[in-house]
Amino acid sequence: QVQLVESGGGLVQPEGSLRLSCAASGSILSFNTMNWYRQAPGKERELDAGIISSGSTNYADSVKGRFTISRDNVKNMVYLQMNSLKPADTAVYYCHAWRIPNNYYWGQGTQVTVSL
Repeated sequence: QVQLVESGGGLVQPEGSLRLSCAASGSILSFNTMNWYRQAPGKERELDAGIISSGSTNYADSVKGRFTISRDNVKNMVYLQMNSLKPADTAVYYCHAWRIPNNYYWGQGTQVTVSL
């Protein structure tokens, strides 16, 4: 069974930075995509950033230019560098992995709070 474990969340002031990490129990090369989602209180889970096995990335408009997703295929890690954080970024952030035909896995989430 694949396990994804997030870390790196916490409390940060507006305009601050955090780096989230996602550790996979197996090779991340076995996944077609690795993603970071967020879920704010009372809202649906939404995709922030994704990275495919070739290294190509995609971002939600709300985080473009501020967030950067990356992966380390040797360490089986995926990262989300978050800069210029806003209070609206406050949410639980989840690591997600997907591979064909339709197998997907979620981490347990890590809380990010952006506040003075």
